[in-house]
Amino acid sequence: MELNADFSRRVLIHSEDIPWRASPMPGVDRRMLDRIGNEVARATSIVRYAPGSRFSAHTHTGGEEFIVLDGVFQDEHGDYPAGTYVRNPPTTSHTPGAEQGCTIFVKLWQFDPEDRTQFRKEMNADLVELGEGVRGKSLHRTTGKQCASSRSYPGRHSPKHPKAAPSC
Repeated sequence: MELNADFSRRVLIHSEDIPWRASPMPGVDRRMLDRIGNEVARATSIVRYAPGSRFSAHTHTGGEEFIVLDGVFQDEHGDYPAGTYVRNPPTTSHTPGAEQGCTIFVKLWQFDPEDRTQFRKEMNADLVELGEGVRGKSLHRTTGKQCASSRSYPGRHSPKHPKAAPSC
């Protein structure tokens, strides 16, 4: 499957207009934003876990990074409330789920194969003023890639600033 796979072109997506598609696990649905491949794929998705749902144990051969949008995402490594950024590089494994339900924004298979930097960060902690009512911070930086978070307020736009970069 190829969905929005030409990364040289910008695409505007209204995620609420994309239907939820069932994953192989009951209670776990996703809205596919981009995808190259079938079930194991380079992909960006919004994933919704119904209360009590779990995904089977798996290894992220190509890495995974996600942001918890609402609820609490859980695995054997901890609980991740809304606003948490989690980075699981290639070779990491877990058994994810959500006792009370949650929604995450997730990117798969987008890591350098040698990358082993794993961590979690609270996205709203330690924000810096970027100007004009916009606050943000860098979440992670590697050669050729920066993942950053910024928060703007109604009527404001993220300025071009060395501390702010396009999201992951």
